[in-house]
Amino acid sequence: MRTPLICAALDMAAGNADLSPDCVFHSDLGSQYTGAEYYRHTQTLGVTLSAGATGVCWDNALAESFFATLKNELVYRTVFSTREKARRAIAEYIEVFYNRQRLHSTLGYRTPTDIETNYRQMSAKAA
Repeated sequence: MRTPLICAALDMAAGNADLSPDCVFHSDLGSQYTGAEYYRHTQTLGVTLSAGATGVCWDNALAESFFATLKNELVYRTVFSTREKARRAIAEYIEVFYNRQRLHSTLGYRTPTDIETNYRQMSAKAA
């Protein structure tokens, strides 16, 4: 995995959602997440990084859990004939299944989309 790929993924996320000023990017471990190019790119997007100064895995428990789930539920169970098919399958898994259908115990057995919708509704009422 190269840094330009990570930057492209961040750009795609920024294009698909309104990133709030306090947005935090939780990353997996790896050298591509600790380089100057990656850091500069996150700064231009106004994204806060979740990795602590020491870069130990406990700083990114949420990201580590997500990537383990992605690998166990999709990647290790699928043979992808091309990178493009892998990219599409992973995007579909995240956008359709993980965010909209998969119930998460840490969210009270609700989906991330349900949580986001509830948050936006409550924020609108408070304004």
